[in-house]
Amino acid sequence: MTFQDYKSKVFEIEGNSFPSNSYRQMVLQPAYEEAKKHFLHSMMQIHIAHLKMLEEQQLVSKEDAKKIGQALKKVDLDYYQKRDYNPKFEDLFFRIENKLIELAGDVAGNLHIGRSRNDMGIAIYRMTLRKKLLQLMKELLTLRSSLLVFAEEHVETIMLGYTHTQQAQPTTLAHYIKGVIDQLTRDFYRLQAAYSTINQSSMGAAALTTTGFNINRQRMAELLAFEDIIENSWDAVAGADYIGELASVIQLAALNLGRTSQDFLQWATQEFNAFKLASPYVQVSSIMPQKRNPVSIEHTRSLLSSVVGDAQTVLQMIHNTPFGDIVDTEDDMQPYLWRAIERLRGIYQLFGNIVVTMEVNKDQLLKRAKESFANVTELADTLVRTEEISFRQSHYIVSSCVRTLIEGKEESLEKLTYELANEKALKLIGKPLRISKESFYQALKPEHFVAIRSLYGGPSPSTMRKSILQSNAVSPLLENWLIDKENRLKNGEQQLLTYLEGWNM
Repeated sequence: MTFQDYKSKVFEIEGNSFPSNSYRQMVLQPAYEEAKKHFLHSMMQIHIAHLKMLEEQQLVSKEDAKKIGQALKKVDLDYYQKRDYNPKFEDLFFRIENKLIELAGDVAGNLHIGRSRNDMGIAIYRMTLRKKLLQLMKELLTLRSSLLVFAEEHVETIMLGYTHTQQAQPTTLAHYIKGVIDQLTRDFYRLQAAYSTINQSSMGAAALTTTGFNINRQRMAELLAFEDIIENSWDAVAGADYIGELASVIQLAALNLGRTSQDFLQWATQEFNAFKLASPYVQVSSIMPQKRNPVSIEHTRSLLSSVVGDAQTVLQMIHNTPFGDIVDTEDDMQPYLWRAIERLRGIYQLFGNIVVTMEVNKDQLLKRAKESFANVTELADTLVRTEEISFRQSHYIVSSCVRTLIEGKEESLEKLTYELANEKALKLIGKPLRISKESFYQALKPEHFVAIRSLYGGPSPSTMRKSILQSNAVSPLLENWLIDKENRLKNGEQQLLTYLEGWNM
């Protein structure tokens, strides 16, 4: 086959006009499916807002505004949500525009005065993201509330804390969970900042350089419930940092919760035996009758990794792109961010349900803490106070006791006796211990260890209760912020419907 024959064959398959069959199947059709699912309502809101602004600025007459408004009212959104891609129209925008001209005549073409698909498209992306983001933040607050209730239940549940994956010091389950809560709260604050960046209007930037028509950018932002305007028109259509910021925050939030899910997966093993998941969250083995597989946590961990991956895909698609209007940051990329948001939202719901329904093995956790050498830090601290020696001397006495026991294959704290410590003190500092036996053994109890760590941020029950109260006091502030943003969007949408009805009276 010659080159010309091959070329003719391609045209025979692909067609001779835009769009080619492969471009339609690979790009336009998937983009259309996403647009009709996610963008249709936002597009119509922009049409209504833009028409109202044009009427107020006297760029269209009241009569023409009424005709176009009546046409907008007649557009059957359900029809377009059910229809497949039609190659006669490049995308959903042109298909709707064609319908408006069909309903109102050529005057409907004036709806495009002073705007472009560029500034309109960016506005649609931002309107879509802000709604999805608020839904995610709502689920985050639900998880946060669940963890606060769980923490309250476990302020006195003694467990070992780990550093470098090794037993470190006694603490409480509430202390661990409160750390997760605080991290989650920071995730919320970062999402708040991302929302502020996203909720800015690109309308009026037109294709790149604004327009010669006397439109009102501030009014458009107000009508569409944006809280600010992207001042520079080039930035309005070219800037992608609003996407990158959200992708980064989503990625970090997934990494944060992923670390906790990894801990929980380890603690759910029979060797750790820290807790038992409720039946709805475990799966039995097809061959091993004894198995209770914690698949819900496994899937939580793996799906959080997929969130990280989708967010990284978003950042990678932005990487090294020119600062201009480009498709890289638009239809092909947006679904990755939506999927990351939706998946993280579902994980928040699942993880909260897992935690509040699981049974914590308090006795096993306490027993492990009582037997562990992790308690000896407090013994070293106590000797500093009672013996008037330096911490290094005290540390040396206690570590020498532990080393002797380990070398003698005695790996339980119960074998660390007053007599052994006194023997080491005589050898190392040349004098016997002054501490009473009662105080000595008290210093080795994990309950005592936790109780006296009452400094701000510490694990003592009294401190933890205050800490949880502080977090509960913050909850209404976070919830009210979220409700306010949701109401602003709802009120804005309702106002647009009022304008639409006014043209149809």
